Amino acid sequence: MLTTAGSDAAAAAALPAARVSSLRYFNLYRLLIASVLVALVFGVPGEISFADYRGALFASAARGYWVFAVCVMLGADRLLPTDDARLTAGVLADIFFLTLLTYAGGGLSTGLPFMHVVVLAFAALVGQGRLAVFYAAVASLAMLFQQAMQWVTLGSDAGGFVHVGSISIGFFATAIAVRLLARRVIANESLARERGRDLAEQVRLNERVIRDMDDGVLVVNTLGHVRQANPQARRLLDPLMPRPVMLADYSPALAAAMAAQADPDRERVFVLDLPSRPAALRVRCVPAGGAGGHLVFIEDLARLREQARQIKLAALGRLTASMAHEIRNPLAAISQAAELLQEERRAETQARLTRIIGDNAQRLDRMVSDVLELGRRDRAEPELLELGAYVRTFVDEFAMREPGVRARVHIETGVPARIWFDRGHLHQVLWNLLGNALRFAGPDDGAVRLTVSATEDATLLDIVNNGPGVSDSARAHLFEPFFTTHSRGTGLGLYIARELSDANGAALDFVDNSPGAHFRLRGLNRSLDESWNGGGLSGN
Repeated sequence: MLTTAGSDAAAAAALPAARVSSLRYFNLYRLLIASVLVALVFGVPGEISFADYRGALFASAARGYWVFAVCVMLGADRLLPTDDARLTAGVLADIFFLTLLTYAGGGLSTGLPFMHVVVLAFAALVGQGRLAVFYAAVASLAMLFQQAMQWVTLGSDAGGFVHVGSISIGFFATAIAVRLLARRVIANESLARERGRDLAEQVRLNERVIRDMDDGVLVVNTLGHVRQANPQARRLLDPLMPRPVMLADYSPALAAAMAAQADPDRERVFVLDLPSRPAALRVRCVPAGGAGGHLVFIEDLARLREQARQIKLAALGRLTASMAHEIRNPLAAISQAAELLQEERRAETQARLTRIIGDNAQRLDRMVSDVLELGRRDRAEPELLELGAYVRTFVDEFAMREPGVRARVHIETGVPARIWFDRGHLHQVLWNLLGNALRFAGPDDGAVRLTVSATEDATLLDIVNNGPGVSDSARAHLFEPFFTTHSRGTGLGLYIARELSDANGAALDFVDNSPGAHFRLRGLNRSLDESWNGGGLSGN
């Protein structure tokens, strides 16, 4: 994309280029006139006759004029440093040769003095009004000198000076009129260049805005040609060819849907289902204006639903966080009452009911703790942790609460790998992931594998169990809050683990069934500033 400075430089270079082109046409005109004069002199010798005609001098002047015109056309004038110098030299030479031809032809009766008018007009236009009056003055003095020579050498009528004066007035009138016209042309050119720069800048801004829009945008003319498209439109429509030019090349279904819509001069909104996409697209077709064509805006309904879901979850998170504080106090009283009832041991039925109260109170307490932990996600204090050592220490701590974990969990570490993570958040993420893996894994040794590895820009922790894996129907809901397939689960474990990972610049994803569930935690191996300023994470 050109910068504004580049556009200004290009506009500034356009004017000298135009002057060079005009000067070339001026030189071509000179060569044409000189060639006509040479053809008259040497093509039809003896046929030219004026009063007081000096044939030899006229022929020499015509030949000299033609030679000068040819030399200029071949580039001899480039020896002069500037265009203004080349123009001035050419105009003065024209005045000299035309005046000499007028004298050799016998004076004003040849009509050659009027050729000065064309030369002066050309000079004023090409020079944009500069030195126009000077050229007129030189031409007038030259004609007066020629008339004086006619009067001295041939004794011509002194009334010729009146004719020369009239012609000179015409010279000045032509120079001044063309000079005023040239000024207006210059002003119009300057205004056109300024408006062209503004238009080019506006086009660049529009292209930048369209390119960075989250929605796909297509600019389609009346014939169905796509004049402009942003990257998002390519991603959503997945064109059928590498360089699409027609709307049907982007999407036959979209082209057919637009063609089927009635009243193309009004805004139309419709939903487009594409087999290649999991969710439909919302298409808004707006007339582009008097030139015809349409602006086509394409929205991904999946993204809109995801945004709505995030807003709903954010509101739900605030609500549940406030409710958690209110629930915890009566929950503590219920738990304490259940413990007191259990100590009395009056009957077996009462003991069973007391156990039910205690179990559900503990479940509610875990849910409240998870919700409160989620509310602290924005207060992360990440640090660089040696992940292999941290995982070993964590498994030892976990084994203190659940005997047999050391045998069921196998840890694999390669080279030392560091991860940028809040220590408390990483503990909570691992607690949820390992608890989930152990819950669905088999009882044999090594049922759960924790593998620590590293790439150039990231540190990976893979958690794989040998259980039945995740069903296809459950995969889409794994990280949704309150979704669980376990009777005693809260449905917040994986959701909280992903939220805490996001808060630390990490990513938690379900990879596949290997054959049991395979989750991967991908974290930065440097600080957020270093990672974002030094380049994003490479794909894996």
